[in-house]
Amino acid sequence: MGAQLRVYRRRIKSVQATKKITRAMELIAASRIVKAQQRLHATLPYTSVLTAAISEAASNVTSLEKHPLLAAQRKREKAAVLVITADRGLAGAYSANAIKESQALTSLLDDEGYQAVPYVVGRKGVAWFKFRSRAIARSWTGISDQPTYEHAVDIADELLERFLQPTEDGGVDEIHIVYTHFVNMVNQQVRVRRILPLEVVEEKQERGTEVAALYDFEPSAADVLDALLPRYVRTVVYSALLESAAAEHAARRRAMKAATDNADELIKSLTRQANQARQAEITQEISEIVGGANALAEANAGSE
Repeated sequence: MGAQLRVYRRRIKSVQATKKITRAMELIAASRIVKAQQRLHATLPYTSVLTAAISEAASNVTSLEKHPLLAAQRKREKAAVLVITADRGLAGAYSANAIKESQALTSLLDDEGYQAVPYVVGRKGVAWFKFRSRAIARSWTGISDQPTYEHAVDIADELLERFLQPTEDGGVDEIHIVYTHFVNMVNQQVRVRRILPLEVVEEKQERGTEVAALYDFEPSAADVLDALLPRYVRTVVYSALLESAAAEHAARRRAMKAATDNADELIKSLTRQANQARQAEITQEISEIVGGANALAEANAGSE
């Protein structure tokens, strides 16, 4: 076996080993997408009922403009930006797209007179900010692929605390969240959402066949609203974490599938080149044998 053929076969074995790894990661990501989708769908009934209860409570409160979490005349100095990225790589442009959108949001806030205060979820985002020597108010790592409600409560309470603080004491006037929305297995979209202050919009609903729920607020609608709004913020953060987790697994599955397909193509190309090298060696050996036999026959004919 020639040296060139040994090189090709060694490269084929290396690519085959890599293909096994990418294929396994693709299957793992595909299984985790289903679990993330199930957890996301399980939160939808609670979110819809909570939103309806908040809307009904807000409609029974006369002084909404005085509530600290609702839209009011606030200072326009600082805005918190929560960016959700991945803890691990091999997910294509998932983290890069979220960071890019957060920087576009930061530029927009700067134009409006806000100072952006970044909060980061995921090691990829933390590494991006640290590499560029940019300050981070707080970061959370190790939770991007399997977030829990406790993680969302920790993040939401931190943001709420900063929002309720006066601006001169280090508080923020707005809170935005940058996350990746899971559309389907192929399509994931980065979205920006302002979660605080909440904006109350009065709408006239047309009468339909659906029966509206009846609410009785105790001790008062204002107290119920005070208790529900923090829960709503936590739910929004939790939904964003679940959406981003499903999108991360989908992006990783797609990236690993592309890597597996590329490995198949590379193996076919290397196999073809190895076969050509082997055929060249066989041809050379046959030529050497034929040439040696002809030389021996000529030598024998000359001696006679």
